Amino acid sequence: MADRVSVSCRIGGDLAENQRRKIVDVIVDQGLSLEWDGPDFDFTQFPDDGPLTLFAHEVAWGRLDDLEGFCIEHGLPFVRWAGGYPGQFGPERAVFTGSGDVTLYAADEEEFTVITRNTAERLGSYHAILAHFAAADFQVPHFRFVP
Repeated sequence: MADRVSVSCRIGGDLAENQRRKIVDVIVDQGLSLEWDGPDFDFTQFPDDGPLTLFAHEVAWGRLDDLEGFCIEHGLPFVRWAGGYPGQFGPERAVFTGSGDVTLYAADEEEFTVITRNTAERLGSYHAILAHFAAADFQVPHFRFVP
């Protein structure tokens, strides 16, 4: 049986209008909603002027593999937070800026990025630590459909 935790995910960027059905299907399949314990997502719920923000409880391992794969394939930036499961894994923040790799950061249950002493020592300087936090706090752009 999978360890299940809460997740939130913000998605931004430009997506071709002909991909609307596909992203809705992926969101629905992953059990995401616009609010904690909210109604199922549908075509009418895309934001007018901000990132698409989604939530779910009881997500296996805190992973949204299908949605993240879709976002990566289409160059859609996202930030996902997943809660921790005691004795198995801690909370994390995943950041994808629209290209490159997804970067994982340690987080707490309040969705804040945290670092350990080992991470601070590895980063080596106050400026590097601040840069680490700045990268983790990536601001997801507005989500839009384009022709």
